[in-house]
Amino acid sequence: MSSEKLKNKENKEAGIKAFNQDFKKYDQVQKDQNYHLVEDKESDEFDNQYDIKVCDMSKFVSGDKSAKSQFIQDLGSALESIGFAIITGHGVDVSLYQEAQIKIAEIFEEIPLEEKLPYKYERHGSVNQGYFPIKETTVIHPDLVEGWVFCRRAFNLGGTNSIRNEFNEKDFWPRSGYEPFFRKIVEAHEGLISPIMQSILTYLGCDPHLYDERLTGTNFGFRLNYYPPISQEDDTSGAGRMLGHEDVDLFTLLPAQEVEGLQVLNRTNNKWIRLNSPPGSIILNTGDYMQRITNDRLPSTTHRVSKPQNKAMNTKPRISLPMAIYVWEDEILEVLPGLDNPKYDPISAVKFHTNITSKYYGDDYAKEVK
Repeated sequence: MSSEKLKNKENKEAGIKAFNQDFKKYDQVQKDQNYHLVEDKESDEFDNQYDIKVCDMSKFVSGDKSAKSQFIQDLGSALESIGFAIITGHGVDVSLYQEAQIKIAEIFEEIPLEEKLPYKYERHGSVNQGYFPIKETTVIHPDLVEGWVFCRRAFNLGGTNSIRNEFNEKDFWPRSGYEPFFRKIVEAHEGLISPIMQSILTYLGCDPHLYDERLTGTNFGFRLNYYPPISQEDDTSGAGRMLGHEDVDLFTLLPAQEVEGLQVLNRTNNKWIRLNSPPGSIILNTGDYMQRITNDRLPSTTHRVSKPQNKAMNTKPRISLPMAIYVWEDEILEVLPGLDNPKYDPISAVKFHTNITSKYYGDDYAKEVK
């Protein structure tokens, strides 16, 4: 084993007992909360009383002004209080999510590793894109998950693909047929971006259309997650399925999953909430970009994926498909106009993004920022 691989292995093993504050130097927004990266059964406490607010998005497009105002208030207050909301009435065909579960399982269970490794993750712009083998999602914890990140360049979205002159499915996808299917979900989710952002801006008293242009054809990270059945060895190791973290983006759209494990940290009491969202709903959470531009009004809330409470569920894989919404690298992140006493100076999205994610990928990750 090379010295670098040995160091990474040692770092990950140490990460099983690590706290988030061990990596505070990478944060670009205020994060005072202190938590174990992985569920600690001896010290972690759970909040069984807190209910994440359910927001009916059909009210936004109903044509009824009072209904639209109610959705804006529900969504804004949920995000301001905890940074998470459950979206119903979103209009996305939920059969797509059901079929996605099958196709994601095919990708990770049926395609051999040697076919996936040529697509191993590399940084493009701000984002590491491509295939993440098991236990390689970060350098600070051995996450029990395989993943695959596809950004806008990996989809045949016509004129919005500015990075390449001609789209070639084989450049991004291990086998043909997957891109057209997952593009349907991406396009459906893109239809939710403006209503959500406009609602947030309205709630904050800002021009609701301030981000319309920036979020039209914007970049995103569409991640396929496959958490395999948990072996006895991995269960004993103490490793979690995905370490505690805050998303880097504006917000993330996460269709409800079948297998439980998502936990959200309530900053007000430092207790964890087990989030089990209704089938067909979308879990929405705000990230670091949003906390920065809202001057800490909307927090980037900590969450993690832990092992099922019911050990019998360890034999079942967990599948999810979050979509993180970014702005392009050359955009400037600055506190929204009208918010008093800005705490943060303007910063380029690429610098902001890569400085944060260096804690996951190593200090060299941000060195190419210009």
